[in-house]
This record gives sequence, C-alpha cells and structure tokens, in this order.
Amino acid sequence: MKLQKELTLADSICDLRTRKIKATFFSQINTLIDWESISKILDTDYSKGKSVVGKPSYDGLLLFKMCLLQSWYGLSDYEIEDRLNDSISFSYFCGMTIEQVAPDHSTLSRFRTALTKTNTFEKLFSSINAQLEAHNIIVKKGVIVDASVIETPLRPKGKTNHKVTEDRSEEELEVKKDYPDSVDKDGTWLKKRGKYHFGYKKHHVTDQEGLVLGVLTTTASKNEIANLEEVLNTVTVSLPKDIPLKADKGYQSKKNAVLLKKRKLKNHILKKALKNKPLTIWEKRFNKLIGKTRFKVERTFGGIKRWFNGGVARYRGIQKMHTQNLMEAMCYNLYRSPGIIASNSRK
Repeated sequence: MKLQKELTLADSICDLRTRKIKATFFSQINTLIDWESISKILDTDYSKGKSVVGKPSYDGLLLFKMCLLQSWYGLSDYEIEDRLNDSISFSYFCGMTIEQVAPDHSTLSRFRTALTKTNTFEKLFSSINAQLEAHNIIVKKGVIVDASVIETPLRPKGKTNHKVTEDRSEEELEVKKDYPDSVDKDGTWLKKRGKYHFGYKKHHVTDQEGLVLGVLTTTASKNEIANLEEVLNTVTVSLPKDIPLKADKGYQSKKNAVLLKKRKLKNHILKKALKNKPLTIWEKRFNKLIGKTRFKVERTFGGIKRWFNGGVARYRGIQKMHTQNLMEAMCYNLYRSPGIIASNSRK
C-alpha cells in the first residue's frame, strides 16, 4: 500500500507562498485595470437575461475574468469551473463571494461564442491596451511585426500526399477540403523547414518591448509578407509618425517599402542578400543592430507558449481561433505589466 506523503512545515510554507504570489498578482491587475469600463463593453454586447431555470444569468465581467484565468493557466472550460470553486484566490479575483458557485463550463462556452460573433474581444483588447498605454506600460516608440504557426490537433490523419504551400511562398496553393467532420476545415497546410503543419497563423504587431498592439489570425498557408498592411490595420490606435517598423528579412519587398513610406513609418526590415549581390558591411551592421530589438516579438510568441501553454489551437474554426489569439495577447500584456511598472519606478 502506498503511504500518503506527510505534509511538512516547508510544504505548508511553500503552498502559502504560492497562494500569496497569486493573490498579489491578481490584486495588482485589479488595481491596474478599470473594470467598470470593461463591464460597459460587456453589458452592451452580452445579454445576461435569465437562465433556463429562471435564475439571473452570471455577470459578463465574472465570465470574462474566467476567460483571463483560463488563458493564464492553460485550462479547459471544465478545469476553470473546478478551479474557481476550489481556489479562494481565483474566486476573489472574479469578485465572487464564498457562498457563490462558479458558472458551469457550458455557460462559459456560450459566453465566449456570443462575444466571438459580436467581435467583442477586439473591443476588450483595444480597451485594455488603451489603459496600459495610459499607465506608460505600452510605449509606441517603434513596432515589430512577425507571425507564428498554430497547429490544431483536429488535423487530417495519415501522410500528406498533395502539394502544399511553402513557407514565405507568394503562391498560396489550393488544398483538399473534402475532410471528415473530425478535421477543422478552416485550417490549411504549410510546409516550413521541411516539416508539415496544419492549422493557423497568428500575426502580431508589438511595441519595442514585445507587448502586443495588434493581432491578425489567418490560415497557416497565408503568406504574411503579402498582408503587412492588413496586419498593421489591426492596431486600433494610431501609430506616431517616423517610428521604426522592424521585421525579419522575409518582409523585405518593394511593395512593403512603399507601404511603410505611405504610412510614414521608418523601414527597419532586415536587409536580405540577393543573387550575386551579397550584403554590404553597412547592411550587416544594420541587421545586427535591428536584431537586438526585433527578437522581442519572438520572445512574445515563446512566452505565450511557455507561460500559458499557448501555440496550440484549443477551438475549431478561424473565428474562435482569433478569440484565443486575442485572449492570449491580452493575458501576455497583463502578465508583464506589474514587472514593467516596477522597472519604470526604478528608473
């Protein structure tokens, strides 16, 4: 018979410390964000009404905070329901009393679906970013653009036996759509560095510290180089003139150079060597200097994967995937905010 582990004083202290760290972070976020303005957006787009048994439905802000917790901790709808009922710090963050029972998983799912249809998550993302900018957490001295592949587990089974789009190819190939119902039919194939991926791409515009300013969701086969303007249009606030835009060399094209000039953004896209025309010494120095900042967008993608178990599709369909990407971007910006405030106070 397996013996139960004896709880030591050290275990108790560690558990208390963990709960204290969580509570401190949640208190910081509750202090930082004006939830009343968030509630107004939710109340406009989300009709609470009555439940099927005649009881008042749950408040939209409670459900939205559940979505935040869900993204921060990489939890399913079932798991967040259980954690909210078990965790004092979770329930306190959501404004619940000790007697309240958490909304069930189906309520949360319906809430997310309803707000996806009304594009409310876009409004919430914009509102939270405006508050972070007011606190000097987001500072638009420059922007960085990049894209990352998100694979879906709802992919076709077996080997890929047809041509698929190569990464960074200007030609987007048609792919089979006669998949069974078990496959996410909004996903597409992409071949990158010799490996096949099925799913989506998230395109980020960040500030120079990697905080997300704009999010675009496309299928995996979409060429990010050709849709730079569409990506920049996701930034809801105006960008200052003459700030630099940094991106990897794949974005370097005459069309994008004209676009940046039109938008009055400095072209800090990495230089790329052409056939029979290697990089000059100046261009190599330029790339090295830009690379010192450009990597921060890759750090953002990595942070979302590492901290929130992101980078994998949780839902079916491109609309719900866009909601996932927006929620993860919001959570990333909020997660880093206390540290940025502390850093700013030391300067």
